Amino acid sequence: MTGTMPAMSKQMQDCVDACMSCHSICEETMNSVMQMGGQAQMQIMRALMDCAETTRMCADMMMRRSPMSADMCAMCAKACDLCAEACMSMPDDPQMMRCAEACRRCAEMCRTMAGATM
Repeated sequence: MTGTMPAMSKQMQDCVDACMSCHSICEETMNSVMQMGGQAQMQIMRALMDCAETTRMCADMMMRRSPMSADMCAMCAKACDLCAEACMSMPDDPQMMRCAEACRRCAEMCRTMAGATM
């Protein structure tokens, strides 16, 4: 590759980090949810899977400076919001609360990035 990509802004790097952190905690939380079973857990599981996939893709797109990054960040923020909401349905579970917090932080950063020019 001949050309070098411009350095990522601090804001973008922070957003990538938040996405990767959120992805990891969603993957960990899926393991907890799988052991529970039940219909309510299936809804949570879907939200976790959507969020894990979306955050990973969003981070990847930002790292390769995709022109679709801003759109992906907007979608990622929505997936994170939905996942945080799903996790909040189990407020007594510490893992769910950690996941909800990671999702909220990621959603906030992605919303900021979606509003910024990439």
